[in-house]
Parts: sequence; structure tokens; C-alpha cells
Amino acid sequence: MGEYSIGDALHQFMNKSNLRNGIRAVQITQIWEEVMGKTIAKYTEKIEIINNTLFIYTPVGPLKNELQFQKAQIIERLNEKLQEPLIQEVVIR
Repeated sequence: MGEYSIGDALHQFMNKSNLRNGIRAVQITQIWEEVMGKTIAKYTEKIEIINNTLFIYTPVGPLKNELQFQKAQIIERLNEKLQEPLIQEVVIR
């Protein structure tokens, strides 16, 4: 049986676990203001990741419209910040 460092073991566990999306959603929530700005972050109620799709929830109609136009930039900025191609699609609700 091979030896693994704790970091390697945790990394392998996270890649196989259902917890990965939840942890990534927390990471995105933490960097959301930095990536999107204070105003957008202030009016964003919830962020989820389900099967590489980012769901952004906001009650503000004009913000929903603005985010619709920025989907490609949101994907690019967040994937760059996360240093992996995690997000493939964005849904605004």
C-alpha cells in the first residue's frame, strides 16, 4: 500500500466526494466581491454550484439583466481565480 501525505489524501477525497461543490461554492462566495465588485456582491443573495453550473440568485431585475450579458466574463474570471476550469455555465435566477 502506497504512502500519501495528508494533503494528497484530502485532495483525492475531495475529488471523489460530493462535498467538492459545496466547498467550491464557499470559495466562490469568498472571492465573489473581489471578482465582481462590491455592488454586485451586495445584491447577490446566494451562489451554488451544481454539476459545473454556477447558479447566482438575486432579487434585483436590472442586475439579473446585467449578469446575463456578463456570463462569459464571470466564467472566465472565476475559473482563473480558482485556477481550474470548474464553471462551464452560469444561470441567473
